[in-house]
Amino acid sequence: MPVYPGDSHVSLNQTKFLANDGYNNFMIQTGLHVGTHIDTPMHMTKDKKRIADYSLSSFYGNGVILNAYNEKFVSYKEEYEGLIQKDDIVLVYTGHSNCYETDQYYTDYPSLTKELAQFLVDKKIKIVGMDTPSPDYYPFPIHQLFFKHQILMIENLCCLKDLLNIPSFQIYAFPLKIQADASLLRVVAIRNV
Repeated sequence: MPVYPGDSHVSLNQTKFLANDGYNNFMIQTGLHVGTHIDTPMHMTKDKKRIADYSLSSFYGNGVILNAYNEKFVSYKEEYEGLIQKDDIVLVYTGHSNCYETDQYYTDYPSLTKELAQFLVDKKIKIVGMDTPSPDYYPFPIHQLFFKHQILMIENLCCLKDLLNIPSFQIYAFPLKIQADASLLRVVAIRNV
């Protein structure tokens, strides 16, 4: 699994085997900012609230997808006004997940403009998720803006293209209940009927 430059690599090893030990067991060693994961304000601010301190309602809700395919800078569009409501989980499809196994994935990814980020803050969304490793670059002003307003961030999403023609869906992104700034996730979208 690719990791952010400078982070430790992930390892997954089988430690017990049914034939020899009577059962199977595996051990995983990972940082919490690899693969699809969610960041809380504690990640880059002095906020002390850990992922386990958030209510479960923080991690599910109405999903909205923004089609920003091939946009280097994902900017505000007037069509987003009626699309996004308070407490939505906004997913940004850029197509960058196609680069996941390449060096380019972590060095040349699309980012959100300050105007779009402020719009999402003003709309009072609960989560923003992207198919990139980050919504911005160092010194991470978009991270700081979202965290200041208690907006959580999901990074390294994939398969967002599959949601483009679904008019209404829910997102479920439950973290591990751990005392940390972030958590690995398995994000699920369920079409509303």
